[in-house]
Amino acid sequence: MTSMADVEEIAAAQGGIISRRQLRGLGVEEWRVRSQIRARRWKAHGVHAIALHTGPLDDFASMWVAVLVAGQRCALDGASALIAAGLKGFSVDHIRVSVPRGTKPVSASGVVVRQTRRLRSTDIISAGLPRVRPPVAAVRAGLWAQTNKQAALILTMTVQQRIATAESIGIALLAVKRDKRRKFLELVLLDVLDGAQSIGELDFARECRRRGLPKPDRQATLRGKGGRYYLDVRWFQFRVVVEVDGIQHAFAQMVVPDAFRQNEVSLGGDTVLRLPLLAFRVATDEFFDQIERALITNGWQRSAAS
Repeated sequence: MTSMADVEEIAAAQGGIISRRQLRGLGVEEWRVRSQIRARRWKAHGVHAIALHTGPLDDFASMWVAVLVAGQRCALDGASALIAAGLKGFSVDHIRVSVPRGTKPVSASGVVVRQTRRLRSTDIISAGLPRVRPPVAAVRAGLWAQTNKQAALILTMTVQQRIATAESIGIALLAVKRDKRRKFLELVLLDVLDGAQSIGELDFARECRRRGLPKPDRQATLRGKGGRYYLDVRWFQFRVVVEVDGIQHAFAQMVVPDAFRQNEVSLGGDTVLRLPLLAFRVATDEFFDQIERALITNGWQRSAAS
């Protein structure tokens, strides 16, 4: 027979909360659970979570209720995950829990459970309270914020309180392909990184020199049917073009000119690579590896001295 000490030990690590599934695993029959609840020693929260007391729940206990209610494959997400990681001074009106797409969401009072394709096992900290890693949680909190102001606040607070670095958040943001707020978050992170809002020719050339890549031909022009196009970086000999996407590319009026320019270059036979400004700051190696591969594919050979 399982002793109450075993039950209390598990619950103590979970804010005084234990699931019915955990109780069954410890050999506690359902009739005993109901008896404790009727005697007002324990209290049920939702269908699956049991508090070993009848008092109010603190934030930590409430988060455990949220994940126990949502099921085994869930994790705290967004601002809720950041608060679980130690973020102070930011409050939420509900606890956000994510479950994989196809999982039937089960909610409780004060808990919002949502299905998402973005929930990957590698993004979840499973030890202790299941939660999404801080850099990924910060990105999602920014994307899900009610306003741009709130999004900027939670990103800056996360960095200031050392819950996650701006660089790690930036890398997580690069995985987001489509969202109306993605460009705004890039701008916020660049500000937090205290970096310039553009990449200068000297910055790019210095990085090429450091990696042993050939010197680019600096900004170049191309004549097409639409007139003259200015290219950020081009290696004429190897027919490789790098277009740097700065913050100005976030604006709708730039979308069509950008597309026309890239299409003209591609039709001319050049390989066109796009380098987001944020990526230059937080994922430099990955993007310059792509540039090197493009140069090699188009005929460049690294010398033995390189």
